[in-house]
Amino acid sequence: MSRKYLGKRSKTIVFKDQFSILDPIDRGIEAAKYNNLTPSNFGIDIWNAYEFSYLDKDLNPHLNVLEIIIPSTSEKTVESKSMKLYLNSFYSRSFKNKQDILKIIETDLSNICNASVSVTFKKSFSKKPKSISLINSKLPFTESKNIYKFEAFRSLCPVTNQPDWAVIYLSFGSKVAIPWLVEYLSSFRETGEFHELCIDKIYSSIKNKFNLKKITVYGRFMRRGGIDINPIRSSSPTNKFNNHREFSQ
Repeated sequence: MSRKYLGKRSKTIVFKDQFSILDPIDRGIEAAKYNNLTPSNFGIDIWNAYEFSYLDKDLNPHLNVLEIIIPSTSEKTVESKSMKLYLNSFYSRSFKNKQDILKIIETDLSNICNASVSVTFKKSFSKKPKSISLINSKLPFTESKNIYKFEAFRSLCPVTNQPDWAVIYLSFGSKVAIPWLVEYLSSFRETGEFHELCIDKIYSSIKNKFNLKKITVYGRFMRRGGIDINPIRSSSPTNKFNNHREFSQ
């Protein structure tokens, strides 16, 4: 798999314009690796960019957090290093107001993803959901009223082979075998996939194995380059999860 910038030295790159920095990833091509992948009824990818800087009209520098939401139904998503380089390119640009910044970013990302992408300045995060750890659980099955979490999720970047870590939250409408669930989530530790496809696979595999009508899977991945990516896949848009922060994020 070849990407514009991932695994390469960014200082050698010459940017002609900001939009060209963005490196699209075709979701269909990635998903085609798995013939039996069942898409979720609802899904979004929440990106938090913690190192977004720009200049105001008086050339004063500002540092803010951006929240970017990309629908999982988008034709394409964005490779994360190219997103970092794209957002970093704003640091020396002057803007009259924040709305002008958001409009530019929303337009560029919507065009590259071929979907409606929303971008906001983040002022605070939601509270962490109350959950039960799957690690060392003595119970054989989950209960529908509870949210469960797997704190030691590990996968690999498919380009650099570097590890990605996450906390995976799950809720189900009916019983799921906990020992199988722990073993399955642990099986990703040597799997080279982007964050979004990992969550797609987890959603699809669990839903199909246990014939679930209700299921939500939420991955809170640790940040890289000042950005964390947090995909949600659910059978319903009224899922239980919002944009919170893990301690390690």
